[in-house]
Amino acid sequence: VQLQASGGGLVQAGGSLRLSCVPSGSIFSINIMGWYRQAPGKQRELVAEITPRGNANYADSVKGRFTISRDNAKNTMSLQMNSLKPEDTAVYYCHVVTWGASELWGQGTQVTVSS
Repeated sequence: VQLQASGGGLVQAGGSLRLSCVPSGSIFSINIMGWYRQAPGKQRELVAEITPRGNANYADSVKGRFTISRDNAKNTMSLQMNSLKPEDTAVYYCHVVTWGASELWGQGTQVTVSS
């Protein structure tokens, strides 16, 4: 099973993008779903994560601008990104942790914000 991330692209500062993450097959017992990003020359960092009950946690740098959501029935996840800034430019990865502590990573989708 793979996670397929999509929705990245090139956008001007202040614009919006919506990322989606869809599994290629069945994944059972998903616990935490989240988005990470990695900018050139930097370490991968957590952007946002969400529990099965919908409790979300955000990096300080994106609070108030990004919204994470999930569909537990379909095991899909989205990240609505508003008021994008050039410093949001990175490859964004979706990530899943199951109740059995297994992890899956998506292939990444490039987000580029021009000033």
